[in-house]
Amino acid sequence: MNQTKQHNILSIPVLVAALGYFVDIYDLLLFSIIRVPSLKNMGLTDVQITSEGEHIISLQMAGLLLGGIFWGILGDKKGRLSVLFGSILLYSLANIANGFVHTADQYAWIRLIAGIGLAGELGAGITLVSELIPKEKRGIATSLVAGVGLLGAIVAFFIKQYFVQPDGTGWRTCYFIGGGLGFLLLILRISVFESGMYQQVKQTAVQRGNFLMLFSSGERFKRYLLSIAIGLPTWYVIGVLVTFSKEFGKAMGIAEPIDAGKAVMFAYAGIATGDVLIGFISQLLKSRKKALYLFYSIAIICMVLFFTVQYNGSAIMMYILCGALGFSMGFWAIFVTIGAEQFGTNLRATATTTIPNFVRGTLLLIIPLFQLLRTSLFHQSHNADHSYITGAWITGAIVIVLGLIAVINIQETFGKDLNFLEHQ
Repeated sequence: MNQTKQHNILSIPVLVAALGYFVDIYDLLLFSIIRVPSLKNMGLTDVQITSEGEHIISLQMAGLLLGGIFWGILGDKKGRLSVLFGSILLYSLANIANGFVHTADQYAWIRLIAGIGLAGELGAGITLVSELIPKEKRGIATSLVAGVGLLGAIVAFFIKQYFVQPDGTGWRTCYFIGGGLGFLLLILRISVFESGMYQQVKQTAVQRGNFLMLFSSGERFKRYLLSIAIGLPTWYVIGVLVTFSKEFGKAMGIAEPIDAGKAVMFAYAGIATGDVLIGFISQLLKSRKKALYLFYSIAIICMVLFFTVQYNGSAIMMYILCGALGFSMGFWAIFVTIGAEQFGTNLRATATTTIPNFVRGTLLLIIPLFQLLRTSLFHQSHNADHSYITGAWITGAIVIVLGLIAVINIQETFGKDLNFLEHQ
C-alpha cells in the first residue's frame, strides 16, 4: 500500500475526535447523574425511581451493544466519517427528544436510541486518529482524545448542579444542552477528511466490515477476546465501586452519606488525568504492555486501599479513593488504541467500535456475579455489610486476574504499522 497523509497530534481530526468523545461521555453519563431528580420530577416514588432507573439504564446499555456492532460494520463498509456524522446526529436528536418525555417508558425507549447513537463515537474517532497520526505518536494522540473526552462527565455533573433545582425541575435543560453540543460538533466535523488508509482499502476487492470474521479464525478471535478482557477492570471500578459508593460508605461505617454523583465526578477527573498521562508513559517506555502493567499495579494498590482504610472513615477519603481508582483506570485510552492496532484496516472500525462497547456490556455480567457472591456470603455470615464488601473484593480479584492474563498474552503493538488487512 502507498503511504497516506499523516497529521500531528494537535491537528483538526484529533481535536474534533476529542470534542466528539467529550459530548459522547456527557450524554452517556447524564442519565446516571440526573436519574433521581428527573424521575422524581416525573412523579415516581423512591421504589419506582430504583426499579425504573435500572430498566432505563439497562436499555441504554442494550443500545450500546447493538450500536457497537452496527456502527462498527458501517465504519468499515462506508467509512469512518459516516459513523462520526451518523452517530452524533442520532444521539443529539435523542437527547433533545429526552427533554420532552413524560413517562418512564418514553424515557427508556429514548435512552435505547441514544445508546445506539453513543456507541459509535469513541471507536470511529480512535480508528480515524490511529490511521491519520504517525505510528510513533499514535498513543499520545489517542490518549489526548480520551482524556479530553472524559472531562464530559465532570461538565455533566456541574451542569446538573447549576440547572437542576431541589424539586427536580431543570433536568430537561441538561438534555437540551447535550443535544445542542452535538449539533455544534457536526459543524466542526465538516472540516474532517476521511482516512487515506481506508480510502486505499476501499479501492480493493477485500471484504470490509464482516463482523463474523472476528470469530472465523481462532487466532483472530483470540486477539479480539484478549482486547476486550484488558478493559474489564474499568467497568468494575466505575459500575460497582464508584456507582455504589454510597452503599459501600454505609457498609464501612462512614457517618456522612456519600454523594454518588460527586464520586463519579472524582473518578472521571482521575480517569481523564490518567488517560493523558499513559500516552506519554507508553511513548517513554516504547511499549503499550509496560504502561498497562504500571496502571494495573496502581489499580491493585488502590483497590486494596479502598477495602481496607475506609472503615469508620470520612466522605472525603471515599472521594479521594474514587479519584485514585479513576486514575488507575486511565489505561482506557491505551486499551482502545490496542484494539485498533490489533486488526487490519478492513476490520479495524468493526473491532475498535465493538470492543469498548462490549466491555461496557460486561457490566451486565459483573453486577450479577457481585450479587451472587454477596447473597451466598450473607447466607453464611448473616452480616449484610460484611457480605457486601467481601462479595465486591472477590469480584474485583476475579476481574483483575482475567485482565492481567489478557495483558500478558496480547501482542505488543507500539509503533505497529497499521497498513495491513485481515483475510478470511
